[in-house]
Amino acid sequence: MAGYSDAPMRQLCAEAGALWTVSEMISSRGLVLGNEDADLIIGKPYKGEVGRVVQLFGADPDILAEASRKAAEWFDAAAIDLNMGCPVPKVRGKGGACLLQTPEVAYTLISAMRGAVPLDVSAKIRLGFDTNRAVEVAQGLEAAGVSLITVHGRTSAQRYTGQADWDAIAAVAASVRVPVIGSGDVLSAEQARERLKTGVAAVMIGRGAVGQPWIFSELLEDGFALPDLKAWASTALRHTRLNAQWYGEWRGMKQMRKVLPRYLAGAEPLPSELRDALVRLDTLLQAEALLRPLVGQMEDGRADLASA
Repeated sequence: MAGYSDAPMRQLCAEAGALWTVSEMISSRGLVLGNEDADLIIGKPYKGEVGRVVQLFGADPDILAEASRKAAEWFDAAAIDLNMGCPVPKVRGKGGACLLQTPEVAYTLISAMRGAVPLDVSAKIRLGFDTNRAVEVAQGLEAAGVSLITVHGRTSAQRYTGQADWDAIAAVAASVRVPVIGSGDVLSAEQARERLKTGVAAVMIGRGAVGQPWIFSELLEDGFALPDLKAWASTALRHTRLNAQWYGEWRGMKQMRKVLPRYLAGAEPLPSELRDALVRLDTLLQAEALLRPLVGQMEDGRADLASA
């Protein structure tokens, strides 16, 4: 998720038990032809990070092959993923969901990426661009050598409106031999458990993990007790400190403005002035002043995120 699945978020989710995590998508053309290097922050792993998939987007096989090599070398990727699901206009004509209009191009991309790196190569797709072609596309990707397919249960034309079609995802899972991961509208552990019954190999949780990274612990641990307000605020404060260390204070606080309200929204009704203050954060000191009273007495912890 662009703007969300960064290193601090991935660390919190991995600690909670996520089987694997995925980077924000990276432009293959920018990686190969731009001024990027191993310090590209959306590609870098945090210290000790494992099981992280690097997601690329693009539409040129040679560029994607070279980008895959760079991602494997620079970012210590566990696997490389081709984004075929992003519907936003800025990637139109450059890859993303546009590839669902010409899936034969996507097959050549997967083949090129597979030939470039000794890693698994996966693909994340939607049901289609404006109509459901997911089974056809998935079977073509399998023939091209993809190791895993993630299916989001909407077309590109739907963007994020309506409901994800899990029956369509199940049909894809039944049509190929490679593992299929289901994605779409999984906002709770209960929903994830229900979606696993559709025949998918696993469930991808995106928006549902923002503000509640412990959703993975809830899935894995019998009798998991949902956090109280103190625990919500404590995790939010730790996330904020990790962000400040990873990005630097100003950028880290700016990025947290959209994340912190998601933490506190699920806890209990809170004063509107608190939310208003959280979305205007400029400094870590401000965040500490707002969140520490909710946490109460706690040990003074330091962020433990460091660049690799």
